[in-house]
Amino acid sequence: MKKFLILIALGASLVAETLTLSGSVISDNQKMITSRFMGFVTDVNVNEGERVVKDQILYTIDSREIDSAKRQSELSLQMYQNQYSNVELNLNRYKRLLAKDMVSKYEVENLELAALNLQNMISIAKARLKEVENQYRYLIIKAPNAGVVVAKNIKVGEMAMPGMPAIVLSDLSDLKISAEIAENDLSRIKHGTKVIVNIPSLKIKSIGKVTAIIPSSNPMTHTFKIKVSFKSNHRSVYPGMYATVEIK
Repeated sequence: MKKFLILIALGASLVAETLTLSGSVISDNQKMITSRFMGFVTDVNVNEGERVVKDQILYTIDSREIDSAKRQSELSLQMYQNQYSNVELNLNRYKRLLAKDMVSKYEVENLELAALNLQNMISIAKARLKEVENQYRYLIIKAPNAGVVVAKNIKVGEMAMPGMPAIVLSDLSDLKISAEIAENDLSRIKHGTKVIVNIPSLKIKSIGKVTAIIPSSNPMTHTFKIKVSFKSNHRSVYPGMYATVEIK
């Protein structure tokens, strides 16, 4: 009878040693895709739930504002180049006249200074034109990595605003389990602690590892958030799925 009670006590202690936490699947690489420039959306090439590959075009923005800036930059460059051609022509003529003592050295120096200033203005105008032309690539918004579109907040004809998330992209190759652990149980884990990850809906069970313990507790529940990495080749695992974490 005594041995039987000891076995029961040992069994109860083993059960008590397993801590099960409820959590959910998250993407540890979720990006808010936004545009750098303001403009009307001309095309949207993806839908919510769609998988995309790196550098796939997500949406495009109207280029009229940049077209206008480019034309203005081209006109400015052409103006400075024309002015420089005229000054250079006069400078060469004045140098010939100076050799014959028909003009002063001061006049020649003034033309040389004007030519130098115009050369600088031409360099600035060329740099400005190149800068404007580089802006065209920001009108084509591409996926920074492969993933799935979990939110689309933009439509054709709407105004794309800098800083406003247009598309939310989740990287499915970097999934983790997010769970909360009571502060009384916090001493049972550390970075690198191995745990058992379960995703009941897909009958997935695998070994995971604690990769992050967020050092900020929830004042209402006195719990700490943890992140657990796990490996799964199952293509049907998505952020938001219910999961559990078992800590031995």
